[in-house]
Amino acid sequence: MAKKVVIDPGHGGEDPGTSANGIVEKDYTLKISEYMADRLTELGIENALTRDSDVTLDSTTRPKTAQSLFGTGSDVILVSNHINAGGGDGAEIIYALRNSDALSSKIASEFIKSGQNVRKYYQRRLPSNSSKDYYYIIRETPNNESIIVEYGFADSTGDDVNQIKNNWEELAEAVVRALADYIGVAYIPPEGAEGNYYTVKAGDTLYGIASKYGISVDELKAANNLSSNTLTIGKVLVIPQVEEPETPDENIYTVKSGDTLYSIANKYGMTVNELKALNNLTSNTLSIGQKLVVSEGNAATLDTYTVKSGDTLYSIANKYGLTVNELKSLNNLTSDLLSIGQVLNVSNSAVTPTPTNTYTVKSGDSLYSIAKQYGVTVDALKSANGKTSNLLSIGEVLVIPTTTTSTRTYIVKAGDSLWKIATNYGVSVNALKQANGLSSDLLSIGQVLVIP
Repeated sequence: MAKKVVIDPGHGGEDPGTSANGIVEKDYTLKISEYMADRLTELGIENALTRDSDVTLDSTTRPKTAQSLFGTGSDVILVSNHINAGGGDGAEIIYALRNSDALSSKIASEFIKSGQNVRKYYQRRLPSNSSKDYYYIIRETPNNESIIVEYGFADSTGDDVNQIKNNWEELAEAVVRALADYIGVAYIPPEGAEGNYYTVKAGDTLYGIASKYGISVDELKAANNLSSNTLTIGKVLVIPQVEEPETPDENIYTVKSGDTLYSIANKYGMTVNELKALNNLTSNTLSIGQKLVVSEGNAATLDTYTVKSGDTLYSIANKYGLTVNELKSLNNLTSDLLSIGQVLNVSNSAVTPTPTNTYTVKSGDSLYSIAKQYGVTVDALKSANGKTSNLLSIGEVLVIPTTTTSTRTYIVKAGDSLWKIATNYGVSVNALKQANGLSSDLLSIGQVLVIP
């Protein structure tokens, strides 16, 4: 039985939802939902909206309306669209206790391809009855596969405001791609879309397609979440954009087959120990494609790496001679999800050890209250303790990451902006300007900025 989709534009009428930075939730959820409805119709997926105008739907009327459209069966997918609030940054997807995370994980992957970072996809239980879902739109639409999609934070200090205002169609299209893949319908890009897609034809291979677009097979597979080399005729592949090649840097050497530390060191007139010290290497093992600094003047350039389309933790770790676990540890990552534009530490020298103290959990404590007490973020607190959920136990001892007194600095490069630098370091533009005594947003290449 073909699946049908109910699209629910959150809030409406007398209930505007969240409002910040010129974003009114009820208006954007309606725009996103109407766009999705048109695109799903184009793909031949039957769908309907719970509202197509600025009307009020209360907590009783909305789920009843949703289930009146296609019924209460498990063949119905309900997508409730929302804009988040609370000062965070990134998308979130909440799925029902009765369902798996298959659809939510697909949406998360498509968001990342569209350039939006994903905070998490998860389930939430009702405190008074943990067998029930927290959100009424999921709880009161039994049997349907119901999810809530939060496209970003209206009050974000990161890039969400720009994403929502200027890229909402791309974010809506990401959900459309995920739905088409999940339902099993061939995806066709919207008319007029840029040439970032390819429809598989008879005789095509991953190698042939990758070669045509000047990318590697691994990059093509990563961009499309492919775990095998099998292709289906008619399948639409995302083609990751290829950046213009960088100007070769004589101070950086790319490891080739047959290279050894001795041969490279000898080529550049240094000892093996000098080469290892310059690149923070602890072993003599090299990887083909690994970048090595061969001049002290450029030692700082390989401390960080900016994630590009098609990157994976494995490909980045391999490039810099790290294991995936080492790369995750350097960046306090708890999942394998990456965001385009995300800046990763790829050298131990890029990370300053953080002194810590401990806290014993008491009755009534929450991660939020403890993080607030010590002036750290919830994510930092969870990362420091290897936690993947918000659950605490009375008597549990938590490691509290404390701020270091050492000053972080950043050297401005071509293409940088205050917003981009602030986003990479998780600070606000105003805090960055204040820390550097800036009265305008103008930057100069080579300028050294203090990171608060």
